[in-house]
Amino acid sequence: MTIGFVFAILINGFIVGGLARLAIPGPDPMPMWLTVAIGLAGSIVGAVVGRAISHDNGYVVSFLSFAIAVALVAAYRRFVQRRPIFGPGALAFPQRGLGVTEQRERLRKLGIDPEFFGVGGAGAADGSRARHEAMLRELHRAGVIDDAELDDLLGRLGTRVGDR
Repeated sequence: MTIGFVFAILINGFIVGGLARLAIPGPDPMPMWLTVAIGLAGSIVGAVVGRAISHDNGYVVSFLSFAIAVALVAAYRRFVQRRPIFGPGALAFPQRGLGVTEQRERLRKLGIDPEFFGVGGAGAADGSRARHEAMLRELHRAGVIDDAELDDLLGRLGTRVGDR
């Protein structure tokens, strides 16, 4: 087994795990190693089961690998983070889980309140214009977006530019 082969396996695990995280709505902050582990576990179990039931059909193996990785992300969210997989609660930033505390701290350092996401926040279905506007103004104050970008984004929200 060469280093290139091990590296290819790790990249595959990262891709499968990352796609599995994207398949479920809402934030799933977790360390990169956990994303790779979920992808690798899904790939291995999917390959074993897929080969057993389909006589080595590559499409079945790939689909099962992805589906099992998605199921692992869903199980992590449900049993470790203790939050719903779908619905408004799924959009809320988690309170617990691996890497959640560190990610919450990073967001706070950027001037973003993690509680802003999800129910009643920027990610909610009601699309609260006032919350979006407050977030845009905070990003402008922090220097992340310039005056022209702020004006453009406020215009898209329907807020008068002169109100800044």
